[in-house]
Amino acid sequence: MLDFRRAIEDYISREARPIEKFGHQPRLYALTRQVGDGHEYDDDIVFSAAWLHDLGVFTGHRPEDPEQLAAWDNAAYAVARAPALLKDTGFPAGKVNAVVEAIRTHQPVAHPLTIEGVILRDADILEQLGAIGILRTASKVGRDTRFPTFTAAAASLRKALATLPPRIRLDTTRALAQPKIELLRTFLAGLENESHPALF
Repeated sequence: MLDFRRAIEDYISREARPIEKFGHQPRLYALTRQVGDGHEYDDDIVFSAAWLHDLGVFTGHRPEDPEQLAAWDNAAYAVARAPALLKDTGFPAGKVNAVVEAIRTHQPVAHPLTIEGVILRDADILEQLGAIGILRTASKVGRDTRFPTFTAAAASLRKALATLPPRIRLDTTRALAQPKIELLRTFLAGLENESHPALF
């Protein structure tokens, strides 16, 4: 493993709080390898962007005030912090802007222009579907302002099912997404069936 990769992993392992947020980075990078299969891309760029893209969602990096948090742009924070962090790890200077661009366009509503950005964004969409998507959402109920109740979490999962699959760009991602989509659809159907008279 290249030294900058170990340095980035070590940094994120210290900063990722709550602790379960650390799992997203290695899972996401593993997904980028699957999504990127058959495509020509720079894995150093994708690796670094995958590990640094969510820096702005960690406790200690994001605002704690609910009003400030509601307006918080975590991607912009990661974009601003990434160049200095990459420099400190010894990451190749000529690739820093490409990492920043991939981070900038990693969210589903964005439109990445580089293959590295497309791979990262597609992989991040996969993390919001299937069993992992359900677990990540459920773990936030009651401690994330977006998910005060199970009802809010279920609404978020329904929105993910409706809006995320059409945003996928690569055929490799579509194939990986199918079982995740079916699992999420089955879960939501079961939830609807079992939640009467109220989910709350």
